[in-house]
Amino acid sequence: QVQLMESGGGLVQAGESLKLSCAASRSFISINDMAWYRQAPGKQRELVATITDGGGTNYLDSVKGRFTISRDNAENTVYLQMNSLRPEDTAVYYCYTWGRADRSTPGNRAYWGQGTQVTVSS
Repeated sequence: QVQLMESGGGLVQAGESLKLSCAASRSFISINDMAWYRQAPGKQRELVATITDGGGTNYLDSVKGRFTISRDNAENTVYLQMNSLRPEDTAVYYCYTWGRADRSTPGNRAYWGQGTQVTVSS
């Protein structure tokens, strides 16, 4: 069963915007920190943005001022608003959460989305 469902990726031109969404199953007992990672071809996965359960945020230096991470706790959803996109933002974007999906899971653990492709052309 899928715990995190991502959407919103696509192909855009430089300077345009996209908004990614990642919805966690309604079965989750707890959700703490959430984050977005990305992995470009031939590169290691990197942390793009994080958001705590209280709403505190941190960003990769190269996306500061362009990307905004947010969350809707009532909907178990984390978002990544990406403005002024650049070709170097091209990657598969993965959402992440530290939480507990249901009572069959002993405690909190990491969950990952399936990834959504973002391609920015010049």
